[in-house]
Amino acid sequence: MGSGKVLLGVLAGVAAGATLGILFAPDKGSSTRKKISKKSDEYADELGEKFNEFIDSITKKFETMREEATRAAENGQPKAEEAEAVVTASTK
Repeated sequence: MGSGKVLLGVLAGVAAGATLGILFAPDKGSSTRKKISKKSDEYADELGEKFNEFIDSITKKFETMREEATRAAENGQPKAEEAEAVVTASTK
């Protein structure tokens, strides 16, 4: 299971628990609606931040892998040419 799914599940559980707690609290309807609205805005902001952190992490990993692949290709080029020269020389 991916960390993104776990994070989403945890946030959904927290949001559901907070909403149910507010709904069963002995407050007026207008007060309860304000609390729900405020909490949902807070959770949406938090989820947006977590999503941005996740995207940043994936982007950094992709950039690192791309740099490593470029370095490997650059290092492998002379070795491939050298091996080709050896094979060509041995077949003559």
